[in-house]
Amino acid sequence: MSVPIVHGGGITAAAAAFGGRPEDWLDLSTGINPCPAALPDIPAESWHRLPDKHLVQSAVAAARDYYRSGDLLPLPVPGTQSVIQLLPRLIEPGRRIAIVSPTYGEYGKAFRSAGFIVDAVDGIGAVDDRHALAVVVNPNNPDGQNYKPDELASLHDRLKGQGGCLVVDEAFGDAEPNLSLVPLASRLSNLVIFRSFGKFFGLAGLRLGFVVTASDIRERFEDWLGPWAVSGPALSIAASLLRSDTAPIIRRIAERQDALEGVLKGAGLAMIGGTRLFLLVEDSRAGRIHTHLCRHHILVRKFDYAPEWLRFGLAPDFAADNRLVVALESFDG
Repeated sequence: MSVPIVHGGGITAAAAAFGGRPEDWLDLSTGINPCPAALPDIPAESWHRLPDKHLVQSAVAAARDYYRSGDLLPLPVPGTQSVIQLLPRLIEPGRRIAIVSPTYGEYGKAFRSAGFIVDAVDGIGAVDDRHALAVVVNPNNPDGQNYKPDELASLHDRLKGQGGCLVVDEAFGDAEPNLSLVPLASRLSNLVIFRSFGKFFGLAGLRLGFVVTASDIRERFEDWLGPWAVSGPALSIAASLLRSDTAPIIRRIAERQDALEGVLKGAGLAMIGGTRLFLLVEDSRAGRIHTHLCRHHILVRKFDYAPEWLRFGLAPDFAADNRLVVALESFDG
């Protein structure tokens, strides 16, 4: 049995260990927008009918415009985690995989579980001719490292030349559209791009994502997922929100990020990276800070592979900011 990957979240377990009701905890352990978009009206038939073709087509059309995918039709999936599990099927057994690391741990787990040799590389320049597939999270979780689209396009071309494939995870890309490779994807045939819906819109419980890739790879994913992979309500919500004005969401995220940065600076914590939806702190006392915050019923993300790191997600409002301020001020080191 494989060892589970440690993720953000887990309020129930934290409350069991440190007390309090889960609903009373402040969860700063994820990279999810804490100020969710208002839910649009959901037609009643979305709940009591199987997702019909017109509903899928509406969500796909909205996603194509939102992500600027041109001729490529984004494939709706029940969260990008569902298709990470399918990636090993794209590659012949025995080939080597490169994952720009450290990053989201489920990529390495999926390939290792399928019997592949996985190389954790520190940048795209370390991907070499041994690799049949490379994974780049852009911007990266948890350090925020990022690459420009033309850099990733060059990596794609290099991999394609050796019969390989590039996977780019843009889960945190909505607030930084200039980093997206999607507008170039129509000319990159050996490319798979994952986009998360729930992180930016604050609706992670919806379990919805999109895959942007060439039609032959899209069809393979669609076949592997089977019919009705995404629920009718999720498709309906996506079609509405992807066509809405997202500028207020971006502004609110920026306000929340500025507030978090101010709290962490005020506490004397050194920020070494992050994205619009979280900040990464490095401190030799990280383990003790994590425990201290848990005793105040505040959960942040710690890392088994980097015990000096803590990742802070955005707080939903100024009251939550102040709650974090008070807890950090009482930490005596």
